[in-house]
Amino acid sequence: MKLWDGRFSKSTDPMVDDFHSSIRFDSCMYKQDILGSMAHVKMLGKCGVISEEDASLIYKTLQEILSDIENGRVTFEIGCEDIHMNIEKILISRIGDVGKQLHTGRSRNDQVALDIRMYLKEETTQIKALLTDLLQVLIDMAENNLDVIMPGYTHLQRAQPVTFAHHLMAYVQMFLRDQERLTDCYQRMDIMPLGSGALAGTTYPLDRHAVAQELGFERITENSLDGVSDRDFVLELASALSIVMMHLSRFCEEIILWCSHEFSFIELDDAYSTGSSIMPQKKNPDVAELVRGKAGRVYGNLMALLTVMKGLPLAYNKDMQEDKEAIFDSVDTVKMCLPVFTKMVATMSIRRDNMLSAARGGFTNATDIADYLVKKGVPFRDAHAIVGRMVACCIEQEKNIEELGIGELKAFSEKIEMDVYEAISLETCVNERNLPGGPAIVSVKASIENARERLQQEEGN
Repeated sequence: MKLWDGRFSKSTDPMVDDFHSSIRFDSCMYKQDILGSMAHVKMLGKCGVISEEDASLIYKTLQEILSDIENGRVTFEIGCEDIHMNIEKILISRIGDVGKQLHTGRSRNDQVALDIRMYLKEETTQIKALLTDLLQVLIDMAENNLDVIMPGYTHLQRAQPVTFAHHLMAYVQMFLRDQERLTDCYQRMDIMPLGSGALAGTTYPLDRHAVAQELGFERITENSLDGVSDRDFVLELASALSIVMMHLSRFCEEIILWCSHEFSFIELDDAYSTGSSIMPQKKNPDVAELVRGKAGRVYGNLMALLTVMKGLPLAYNKDMQEDKEAIFDSVDTVKMCLPVFTKMVATMSIRRDNMLSAARGGFTNATDIADYLVKKGVPFRDAHAIVGRMVACCIEQEKNIEELGIGELKAFSEKIEMDVYEAISLETCVNERNLPGGPAIVSVKASIENARERLQQEEGN
């Protein structure tokens, strides 16, 4: 017998029961559902909607049910459709008609809206903690590699010399913004919808603010229609998680390139690599590849959620049951990827000599010799053309610019003097770029200090 079948003259088809059931995936919200019910019934008793004695019995029994679930003594039923009705049925089976009062003044519509907010608040906090772990690893690694010069790229072509620390700090900025997005998203989750009823609130004198305070919400929803039909916070979290995965995927792509023989900038630890079933020499970056691949499923979940919500009239519609599997999968995927990615990065070896050698090739100091000429009074466009001809000559002779003799260099411009060699050394190229945000050691040190401060601020949110 279902809790809602008073209006019906026949039972639902077993196939329909199975089709409607969400217990397979919403059972993970059992704790939130019970805590929400405990706060609700406590308020019902205090407001005189039900007797304090009955409220106390329901509250105590819900605590016992929570303990039994956590100790594996409860089996949920598909026939009860969802976690809410499973809990309520167990409650009624234990204390009879008194338990039937629990649902006074609420609907499953505002109940599920409450549960998913509570659940995702906890998950968001956990993901932020995982991002903090990654950020600390990257910041520490940057601090330990301040003087490691590597080529910076545009179009995947060697462009200008930077440092490995500077490169790492670019990802630190990305992941700090991810932290901030999750903090912002959390604020919009932190709104308590219980009391919205099915769509139009209730005539019972509920104290919604007391329930919000009991459950640790910052405030309550201000429109009952919106309270039961809003899933913006789910979409926003799915979007924020997609961006996290995009950043992880970009980093993974670079790691995959860097550990190839062609780059050989890093070597992944054996514990975070795999081999080949046929080629004994192989050491594959499968962790990075799989993280990169899993970004696609998180993107797909975001598109699925947007598509589910795009045509729904107010207020609640059964379509919205589809929100949970998608967002739960995105949460679980990100929580799976972040720790293994963090450990993979923390244990990889840096091949600084190979990075430096690569930076010496590809004329990464070409812009600097142009800047040198500008400082000698040559207009930049003229300097650009001069260095272009210089590079063409070097390609023909299979030399780097700094390998040309002073006479060869002066053939391109009489402005060039012996001080050019110091001006275009890779160390000078890097450390002269000492503007805030630049790759110079002094600038990267400041960036590291600022990142630590921002991280500390985020940990307080």
